[in-house]
Amino acid sequence: MTTIQRIALVLTIIGAINWGLIGFFQFDLVASIFGGQDSALSRIIYGLVGIAGLINLGLLFKRSEEVAREPRPEVR
Repeated sequence: MTTIQRIALVLTIIGAINWGLIGFFQFDLVASIFGGQDSALSRIIYGLVGIAGLINLGLLFKRSEEVAREPRPEVR
């Protein structure tokens, strides 16, 4: 898994937590932190989470053996 995929996965998890909060408690954490749903910063965060979801689509179609066997960079 590449660094971009790991970052995308973290952003997707953040988005999933936010959607869970909205669904269960009607509380939008991103909007409350960054000044409402219409603020520019909130829209940027929503956009990044959406792009992260698209990047993670690639993981959906990879065989599990390929994800587990990707070569890791050597640490010296």
